[in-house]
Amino acid sequence: MSTKPSRRTGPNRVLRILDGLERQTTADSLIDAVGRGVRALPLRRGRDLLHGRWLGHPVHPLMVQVPIGSWLSAAVLDLRPGRSREAGLLIGVGTAAAVPAALAGAVDWAELHRPQQRVGLVHALANTAAVALYAASLACRARGAAGAGRALGFLGLTAAGTGGLLGGHLAYRQASGANHAEEVPHVVTEGWHRIGAVAEFPAGRAVRRTVDDVPVLVVRESDGTLYALADRCSHLAGPLSEGTLADGCVRCPWHGSVFRLSDGWNVRGPATAPQPAFDTRVTDGQVEVRLRKEAPGRAPESGGEAGGAEEAARGHDG
Repeated sequence: MSTKPSRRTGPNRVLRILDGLERQTTADSLIDAVGRGVRALPLRRGRDLLHGRWLGHPVHPLMVQVPIGSWLSAAVLDLRPGRSREAGLLIGVGTAAAVPAALAGAVDWAELHRPQQRVGLVHALANTAAVALYAASLACRARGAAGAGRALGFLGLTAAGTGGLLGGHLAYRQASGANHAEEVPHVVTEGWHRIGAVAEFPAGRAVRRTVDDVPVLVVRESDGTLYALADRCSHLAGPLSEGTLADGCVRCPWHGSVFRLSDGWNVRGPATAPQPAFDTRVTDGQVEVRLRKEAPGRAPESGGEAGGAEEAARGHDG
């Protein structure tokens, strides 16, 4: 069998274009300006609502189903004579629903890595073109120019499809919106893992250790209580051990997500998934951790974090 690579081996033309967008720096100054504007919006608690923290994953992909579904249905009706009015109603619903969906997408986009933002900018431009074309389609239908309205509608669907292609690249190729801590339970083996002596964990400071090749953030309180979380932020894998500690929480240094040290719960976005938490204990002056099986927000098992805190205190005293 020949091992000579085929000429067709490698990325296709579409993938080469998409990968090229990630490296295109022309619009970086625009990205900076728009990103600052989005982050400056006075959304307050609405920002986490738009991120989808309440849902456990980004809400933007859910919200775009309404405009896409409405526009696609309108296109089907436009293929049948005499259904322009019904198609126009669906186009109106989709165009109106695109506004909050775009806001949710913008809030997510402002907290991405630069290569993701570059693709996301083109994604937004394609969707903006779709909204503009559909708005023009509605205007033509209102004037009785049904033929022009249908033509603009099909162009709008093409633009929306292009935006969907770019959105899929963002989500599945670039992993924007994915839980970057999801693999931890599949990598860390069961049981207790020794990570160092108690003296190696100064009180009130974040220390990074490794368990089965998984980076772990360890924090020891002044009373001897020990907390341990997966170190890579679930949002975009930022190093939590380089973040700031305050009020029993750790703040990611990259995009500001805040996690509760006691159980890894994400108390503030943009992270929509919590951090895997570890039970802790001290044995013969050595700190040991094991991956916690309980969902964040629930009390740990006996002998887990609470028991570990008591053993830590005893070990520190003795």
